[in-house]
Amino acid sequence: MTEDNGRQEKGGEPGRIMPTVWLLVALVAAAVLHFLLPEPRVIPPWWNLLGVVPLSLGVAINLVADRAFHRAGTPVRPFEESTVLVTSGVFRVTRNPMYLGFVLIVLGVAVLMRSLLSFAVVPVLAVLLDRMYIAVEERMLAARFGNDWQEYRRRVRRWV
Repeated sequence: MTEDNGRQEKGGEPGRIMPTVWLLVALVAAAVLHFLLPEPRVIPPWWNLLGVVPLSLGVAINLVADRAFHRAGTPVRPFEESTVLVTSGVFRVTRNPMYLGFVLIVLGVAVLMRSLLSFAVVPVLAVLLDRMYIAVEERMLAARFGNDWQEYRRRVRRWV
């Protein structure tokens, strides 16, 4: 597999932008909004340091989920056919830990920045990931794993 400017050329669906690109776009957008319109500040000074919690949790969730995919021998990249339905570890809490991690990372950065507009990026990213990736991936998983997927879907929420 090769990548060109964040787009897949082989495997999965050609021309699809990788979710990590959207994470970077969201982080840049939050920073730009913060620096262009830093007021109003919605979190008092020093309390903003609590942003490290969701930021760190988001990074940790991504690392754990990535490791689980690799251990199971199933692709991490979106739109590639899964070979195994991973349901253990962090996947017992959320069906989409990596996307949840992305949202937590952006939320943590918004808390660190304290400005109201930087928070606006968080729900936009969540909706984008839900519509562009999660919905498609879940249809693929349903087609591939049938009843096992339906049972897992009943037990575990999409986000948390």
